[in-house]
Amino acid sequence: MTDHGLFGPGSVTWRVMGEPILLVGGFRALLMQGLHPRAMRGVLQNSALMDPGESWSRFARTTEFVRVRTYGTCEEVERAGRRVRKIHATLTAHDPDTGQEFHLDDPEALRWVHVGEVDSYLSVARRGGVRLTDAEADRFVAEWRRAAEVVGLSPDDVPGSVGEMRDYIRAERPGLRFVPEAAHPLRQSFNVPLPLKLTPLKPAVPALTLLAFATLPRWARRLYGLPATPLGDLWATATLRTLHVGLGLVPPQVRYSPVARRARRMTAA
Repeated sequence: MTDHGLFGPGSVTWRVMGEPILLVGGFRALLMQGLHPRAMRGVLQNSALMDPGESWSRFARTTEFVRVRTYGTCEEVERAGRRVRKIHATLTAHDPDTGQEFHLDDPEALRWVHVGEVDSYLSVARRGGVRLTDAEADRFVAEWRRAAEVVGLSPDDVPGSVGEMRDYIRAERPGLRFVPEAAHPLRQSFNVPLPLKLTPLKPAVPALTLLAFATLPRWARRLYGLPATPLGDLWATATLRTLHVGLGLVPPQVRYSPVARRARRMTAA
């Protein structure tokens, strides 16, 4: 039997995750993560975000982890997950609010990061025009319970439907905020540290960050000290749809990554 990993042909995940518009979802996920004090402090205290070598290496590792988790075999996923779980269990951070030291595998922080990622991918895909029924959206959330296991969470401890995900986010909102010791991501995007070979892409990063901010819920934008109006919601949705339609004009062999093209072929077969 062929090993398709966590998802495989016929999964909503394979259909959604290959779309280039999901790059905005990845940025949005990082912004959602940044509103959980412990999750954000874990990152701040264990990485040099403004160091070009360190920040780009971290981004590359994260991108590769997402690729393997989405398209890799079960063996590849387990290997990647084992490495991530070991890092999270080893590293610690300090919580100045409580005076406690905590490990990066803190379940509450991991759960928020997981939900922020799933919510971001799904929200950007649907608002951008990727066609998903409500039942398929629920399937997407349920499928990602398998991904939660990879980082050490129990599938039963994370939402299994869109409704459960919304209820979880609503319950977490009172404890969310942007910690004062962190640099504001929008301001940081204007001087984003990139390797020399990627310097030509630097002007696009603030625009992409601004769009990711605009796709956040209004309450989240307010926590970042940004305007939050219905007009902003409309602009974000219209921009996502325009971008998705524009990307749709690009030939598939260019538009999709090699692993996404392979997944599309297998699904079609």
